[in-house]
Amino acid sequence: MKFDVDMISFFVIQVDGEDGQGGKRYKHFQTLDGEDYAESELSDFLDGELSKIAKRKAERNPSAEQVPTKIGRFIAEPGYDLDSNPNYNLFARLRAAETREQYIGHAEELVSTYMDASAIRGGAMFIGRAKLNQYFDEPFLFVMKCDFEQKIARITDERSLLNKVEMAISAKNMKSIMYPHMPEPGMLEAWELKIHQSSHARYFEDFLKFVEYEKSVPQLMTDQVVEFVHQYIEQSYEHSDNAEEKERELEAVELWAHSEKRELQEKWEPEQVMEAASIMIEQKPDIDLKLRIGSMFVKALLADFGDRLHIAKLGDRYVVVLEGEALEFDKGISPVELLLPESLDSLVRRLQEKVREEERELAAVPF
Repeated sequence: MKFDVDMISFFVIQVDGEDGQGGKRYKHFQTLDGEDYAESELSDFLDGELSKIAKRKAERNPSAEQVPTKIGRFIAEPGYDLDSNPNYNLFARLRAAETREQYIGHAEELVSTYMDASAIRGGAMFIGRAKLNQYFDEPFLFVMKCDFEQKIARITDERSLLNKVEMAISAKNMKSIMYPHMPEPGMLEAWELKIHQSSHARYFEDFLKFVEYEKSVPQLMTDQVVEFVHQYIEQSYEHSDNAEEKERELEAVELWAHSEKRELQEKWEPEQVMEAASIMIEQKPDIDLKLRIGSMFVKALLADFGDRLHIAKLGDRYVVVLEGEALEFDKGISPVELLLPESLDSLVRRLQEKVREEERELAAVPF
């Protein structure tokens, strides 16, 4: 995948103090056309980066909340076109610039807008326009940001040994924006762009205020489960006049759904749970199911519940039963690997006896 650069601007951003409290400024170093770029050191530095950015995979609904690569979509009011979006217009002007001077002006406008984002860091920013002649006549826009590297030195000679390098940059952790998004070679999505940044950073998201991102799979699943519970509550109070109790139930659902740690609610029968789960599994068969029991962590698929993963109660304790054709162990041999398993009936009897013993001990404690 060979991109041909026809224009690229190079800026340096300097930030004083923590989070730019001491001031922020940028300087335009140079703007090169395709021929000048091909002969410059910039070409060597960015060699292969455009192709890497284009090939980097991203999902519209990522599998986790914090992912480094996202697909954004320009926001427009119903009935309005793309050109009603300020962020889109910024990119469109750069893609359509006919002269070097026009390109520099629009590139400076983009950098100036970026400077208003919160908590930006100093570094180098490249704003490049390039074509993928193999597939398209229209150009792509690439915005690339490299933060300054700390404690960088150049080896000099035997006497001075090291020479401190100011404002060193590396392409290793480069942040990038690619517009338009190319989901597959030969396909373009004019309403979408692709952002890549370290998962904890939000510089580009702050900068692109009129771009939205699809919800992650966990968030979609959370919304769907909350919707199921709301439907269940509505049905439960369909013939009831107790509006206050219904409202308390709905508020409790919201608190539960948005809590960091959630405990088993003990509200639905297994059949209700499996019916709701089946709807979600039909949409996404590989949904994870993760839970903790005591100090132990279990990771399975939602589809395993009721089939190979079972949850029960024994007195006041919870029991999780996992079943499968084989048991495998990771590195570090333990005596458990020598076990001759007892029958499930024997295990249940032993657990029941354990619960009775604990109850006897508790009853014997004087209050």
